[in-house]
Amino acid sequence: MRRAREALGVSQEELADRARIHRTYISGVERGVRNPTVTVLEKIAKALKVKTASLLE
Repeated sequence: MRRAREALGVSQEELADRARIHRTYISGVERGVRNPTVTVLEKIAKALKVKTASLLE
């Protein structure tokens, strides 16, 4: 997820705004301390303009 976010050139805060998720949640997912639900993964993928499955690789 971090690679996709950085490739898009957006901050965690901007990604959180686009996905309508709290920034600390995004940080937790990137650090591996949070396990997002499929629904949250879909929101993040849409905000990153990638397929949901690509976030699971």
